[in-house]
Amino acid sequence: MLNNVESFDRGYGEVSTAAERNKVLRNTYWLLALSLVPTVLGAWFGVAMGIAQLMSGWVGLVVFLAGAFGFIYAIEKTKNSAAGVPVLLGFTFFMGLMLSRMIAMVLGFKNGSELIMTAFGGTAGVFFVMASLSSVIKRDLSGMGKWLFVGAMALVVGGVINVFVGSTAGMMAMSVAAIGIFSAYMLYDLKRIVDGGETNYISATLALYLDIINVFQSLLALLGIFGGERD
Repeated sequence: MLNNVESFDRGYGEVSTAAERNKVLRNTYWLLALSLVPTVLGAWFGVAMGIAQLMSGWVGLVVFLAGAFGFIYAIEKTKNSAAGVPVLLGFTFFMGLMLSRMIAMVLGFKNGSELIMTAFGGTAGVFFVMASLSSVIKRDLSGMGKWLFVGAMALVVGGVINVFVGSTAGMMAMSVAAIGIFSAYMLYDLKRIVDGGETNYISATLALYLDIINVFQSLLALLGIFGGERD
């Protein structure tokens, strides 16, 4: 007997009760909301202190890759301990610092603040749609993972190349692709939580945070290219 509480396996290799899945989802949403605070602080600090000026070209790329992969490794190592949440929040502050260069560039436009709020609103809209879809789609989406990973790796390679090429057209193409790929990743990651495939809320938050930050950054890049108004 399962005390009338549903328990099943959706193909992700995990089995959990509905109550457990709801708890993971609830904790993930709370931590995801909290993670935005260090991100905003990191972005503000980066712009205010001029750190954005140091994050250009290959220097910014090396710092980003070393910092991001280092933090992600640390989060995975501490996700089952009391240190997991502080390490995750440290990572989100770091990501805010990395965003500060783009934020500073967009704020250089006359309508920069409006573009940032539009990108934030658009990202929130994408998340709302994907969260809604994840709760109504019954199909197993676990097969999407490998294709989305290939797409994400292609974006990383393209981004590294474009750092040195500096092509606006290349940035536009990658931004459009990133919005599509990470919106789909958002649905995939949310569905894993809903179906019980992800049982650690820190790992779940990390995955969704990366989806959100990539969609936001890509939207902001496109808005800056097409909608930026110079004085």
